[in-house]
Amino acid sequence: MPVKYFTSKNTLIAAALLSLAACSRPAPKEAATPPAAAAVAVTVLKLQAAPIVLSDELPGRVAAFRTADIRPQVGGIVLRRQFEQGAEVQAGQKLFQLNPAPFQADVDSAAAALQHAVATAKRASSQADRLKPLVEADAISRQAYDDAVAQREQAVATVAQARAALARRRLDLAFASIEAPIAGRIGSELVTEGALVGLADATPMARIQQIDKVYVDVRQPAAALAALQASGSDSNGGADKLPVTILGADGQPHPVTGRILFSGISVDAGTGDAVIRVLVDNPQRQLLPGMFVRARIARAMQAHAVLLPQQAVLRSSDGQAQAWVLDGTHKASLTPIAVGDVVEHQYVVNGGLKAGDTVVIEGQERLQPGATAAPQPWKPAVVATAAAAKAR
Repeated sequence: MPVKYFTSKNTLIAAALLSLAACSRPAPKEAATPPAAAAVAVTVLKLQAAPIVLSDELPGRVAAFRTADIRPQVGGIVLRRQFEQGAEVQAGQKLFQLNPAPFQADVDSAAAALQHAVATAKRASSQADRLKPLVEADAISRQAYDDAVAQREQAVATVAQARAALARRRLDLAFASIEAPIAGRIGSELVTEGALVGLADATPMARIQQIDKVYVDVRQPAAALAALQASGSDSNGGADKLPVTILGADGQPHPVTGRILFSGISVDAGTGDAVIRVLVDNPQRQLLPGMFVRARIARAMQAHAVLLPQQAVLRSSDGQAQAWVLDGTHKASLTPIAVGDVVEHQYVVNGGLKAGDTVVIEGQERLQPGATAAPQPWKPAVVATAAAAKAR
């Protein structure tokens, strides 16, 4: 097969055609400049320092301020009950009446014995007085006079013994009327009319509890007592310095006031807890003995604390607390912080932030380090709800 050869003339023609094609192509366009990033809309809060009280909520049990079991001091038959069950009674008020007849008979017998002793003492005294001048005149022996004096002294002692016996019988007669030893609220009667009661009975006749003031015994880990004692809330440091609030089953505070009496006298070996006794005024009798409550016990007070809403705190993969902070030009930066106790859904800031810092509360997911933010004041949910209701 014959081979074809291109001449130099053909080569020149092809090169010219390629040059024309290249000149006809449009020049490439320059790349467009990207638009500036828009500011990220966020809500922010400017931190402020304020005094706060740090407290712990601990379970507790209510105990009566004073309790008295009504028991007889003499044995006898119950004639009648003299109080309304569940009512308030006063100290010295009559509660039960035992049959007084046997005790009255003992009083009469003791009174007769006293009269006999007094008469015997008078006769012995007169006998000694008559013998005294005779012994001085040597008309009788000294032994006879000494015997008369001894009989007189014995008669005087017998009178004293009879008086004491009469006083005891009168006391037994008084004990037949059983009175309230303390003021308070009395429960139901535990014996009825006609029952025979005695000193050895295991069951009391009734029970009185003073509950206008009550104790709340709170259990707290012994390790936490150091902070409580350092705060001055114990009995040695002044119990009125920090308050104690009693909470009901619904979590709402009772309208009562309390103060710590003592703490940490002993530690339960099984649980490691110590008992804190709180004295609570209970004028409305809302707290009843045996009731379980929660006590909010203040353990520290900070005069210049910084609080940060919980939703503003983020956590890194290693658990480090962080928060987005805006500078004076609204540039965002992610700052490590240290937080402590929670007070009303806000963290107590222990480090990393200070009063005057502007912290992002909502919109953190749209931020990047160095990004510019468009801040708006943050409004708590309660404030926002109230404003919306007012607008309606």
